[in-house]
Amino acid sequence: MTDTTFRRSLMLGASVLAMAFAAPALAQQAASGAGVQLRPVQVEGELPPENTTTIDSARLNLEGAARLDDVLRGTPGVFTRQNAQQPGVAVNIRGFEGAGRVNMSIDGVRQNFRFTGHEAAGFTYVDPNLLAGIDIARGEVTGLGGGALAGSVNFRTLNVDDVVRPGQTYGGLARLSWGTNGALFNNMMAYGVRLENAGVVGAISKRNSNLYHDGNGNIVAGTSQDLLSGLVRANVSHGSHSLSLGALFYSNYFLANSYNQQVDNRTVSANYRYNPGNPLVDLRVNAYYNQLRMNYTGGTSTSGIGRDITDDGLGFDISNVSRWNLGRIAVRSTNGVEYFHDDVRSTNGGVNPGSGTSSQLGIFTNNTFSYGIVDFTAGLRYDHYTLNGSGVTNDRVGAFNIDTSTGSLNPKFTLGVNVTNWLQPYVSWGRSMRSPTLQETMLGGSHPGTTSGSYLPNPNLRPETSQGWEMGVNLRRHALLNERDSLRLRANYFIKSVEDYIAASYLTASRAFQYTNIAGRTQVQGFEVELGYDAGFVFGGINYTNMRSSIPTQVPGLGASQYMPDHVLSVDAGMRFLRERLTVGARYNYVSAGPVATLNSSFTGATATEGGKPYNIVNLFTNYRVTDNWDVSFRITNLLNESYTPFLSTTGNGQGRTFYLATQIRF
Repeated sequence: MTDTTFRRSLMLGASVLAMAFAAPALAQQAASGAGVQLRPVQVEGELPPENTTTIDSARLNLEGAARLDDVLRGTPGVFTRQNAQQPGVAVNIRGFEGAGRVNMSIDGVRQNFRFTGHEAAGFTYVDPNLLAGIDIARGEVTGLGGGALAGSVNFRTLNVDDVVRPGQTYGGLARLSWGTNGALFNNMMAYGVRLENAGVVGAISKRNSNLYHDGNGNIVAGTSQDLLSGLVRANVSHGSHSLSLGALFYSNYFLANSYNQQVDNRTVSANYRYNPGNPLVDLRVNAYYNQLRMNYTGGTSTSGIGRDITDDGLGFDISNVSRWNLGRIAVRSTNGVEYFHDDVRSTNGGVNPGSGTSSQLGIFTNNTFSYGIVDFTAGLRYDHYTLNGSGVTNDRVGAFNIDTSTGSLNPKFTLGVNVTNWLQPYVSWGRSMRSPTLQETMLGGSHPGTTSGSYLPNPNLRPETSQGWEMGVNLRRHALLNERDSLRLRANYFIKSVEDYIAASYLTASRAFQYTNIAGRTQVQGFEVELGYDAGFVFGGINYTNMRSSIPTQVPGLGASQYMPDHVLSVDAGMRFLRERLTVGARYNYVSAGPVATLNSSFTGATATEGGKPYNIVNLFTNYRVTDNWDVSFRITNLLNESYTPFLSTTGNGQGRTFYLATQIRF
């Protein structure tokens, strides 16, 4: 992509934002009242130096109702490995994805299901209809959710307060949408009861979609799904004690990678908190169980039919937050431990492990010292993992056993200076470790449909270790141009180096593929901007990511390409009318070309070439709040009906122009 092309795209995006400020006469119609808040950028907290973003339910309903990839790809530093046929989500942060490089969880429950195929290393299966928000942490995470290279993503599902309105004892939430171009019907019903010391909520969701057309009018195969999901959650409190029990289920039937697949995800969790009002004690204890089962029920080839892979995950975490003063220094200390264990089993699993177990233990402490305008955070995490399993790969290698364990101390330091109560520059440095997975160490067998032994295990894989710097600035300013407006900005530059990066390679001497540690350092660096302005009657935002990467190439089909595009730009603009009951806006997305991993013609390994065709997507949206409890929305995605292949895509062109009509009712 040339600089001229990018400048033109940036100007086009800026023009969309500028439209929101070009109609002052109309804006006066919305000078008062309260309406639907569709803010495109959400940065929560009081200027935390940690690089975090929260995607709230309003933005999820606007951009992610059909596919979570749409909303995640518009978030700075975040992308996804996308398959038009695959309803799961594989989050990529700063060029790293899957296999534990990014920890993905649902309500804090780790989602460690992985498989080896022509695809991402693993997916998280969750229904967008049941989500209340998504919490994203970039960089090294030394607290809960740590043990990864590039960050963590937590998908939060509905709770009682998301369904029952404030001040009410009971209430419900219903969502119904219909779309053209294969979207069809999508609906959800939730009902909750809230008493003084207890509450319960239940929800059920159903989605049926059909094959869609791309921008050229061609049918994209395998893009339908039949999804049923639901949840139940109960909360009880007594004095300083509170307990929450939750159960979540997900069942989806779809066709991907030439096979009809049935995916069932079951999650059970218990969350306890003890908060007696003592500044030294705020204790949380969480325990969970997760089972995900993938079954191939049919397809175009008989060799893979009957594949059945199950991952049973069990884990817990304990943490406490204490606060005290050391003279004029205020101290906030978070200390804890987390543990999770996975038991993987497969039948007719192809190159996937037949059976194996993995465990990871993390012990951490994070301490923030605040003196005047300075906040200094010192964190330390000890990670330890074990892998156990056995199998038979092929006639040349025969039986093998895996029994390995390693530990690592990983510190992180962050310095933030609160120049004013709305401006904070910061700098941080940290280390992290990512343990090999069972799928990497126990790779074996032959490609379905062949008899040659073409895959080898590697019980000697070392963990990936990294260190990274980040420098940035946080800004949150209210009453900038008038007493109602607000401006939020997060901008940062990062650089990360990884040693012993694990990549799939073709071994010429063995005539086989194997995961190996790459010698030397792997480096990524980039620039991220997250900007949002909201004045009530008008709002807008810009999200931008620039990436440069020297990540070793993965053999497509064994980890797949993980490179992010060179440039990703997202611009929002909108206005609110009729006492802010009517919201009208647009979103412009630009994705440039970037490095793509390809297998070279001599079949000796993978190479990286500049690939992908830049594309521009324009979406329009409008929402009208009919009453305080009822609103109606209308969206047009891919307004210009552009024909494109999403960057970092496994298969299938992007969806052509699509119209959505939706309504949400509280009762």
